[in-house]
Amino acid sequence: MIFRFNLRYFLFTIALFLVEVLIATVFKNYFILRAFGGDVIVVILIYFFLISFFKFKNQPLLIFGIFLFSILVEVLQYIGIAEMMRLEPGSAAHIVVGSSFSWWDIFCYFLGCVFLWVFYKKWTEPSFN
Repeated sequence: MIFRFNLRYFLFTIALFLVEVLIATVFKNYFILRAFGGDVIVVILIYFFLISFFKFKNQPLLIFGIFLFSILVEVLQYIGIAEMMRLEPGSAAHIVVGSSFSWWDIFCYFLGCVFLWVFYKKWTEPSFN
């Protein structure tokens, strides 16, 4: 892992963050988008945030690490970390940490990581066309 700043990836990170905010606020009544779209996008957001500041030599390991981190967050939700931290329901911190475990969330994180893997393979594999 080498520190470097990539403006293009950072701007993409900001755009993804704004999409997440829109999903959580403006489109909160669209169940499928709110329940699944945001969870797929969040792992992509984490990936682009990290590669905005660091160059990773092992991209597949990074993607796998993001998936494991996502599972860890979901497990922490299962044990009630937001309540343990006494976060006010509805507060920004409570929303970020989350409060409910879901196998569907883990599945969505997996789908996001699969997208990242395909993205990585598409843009790094040599083309023989």
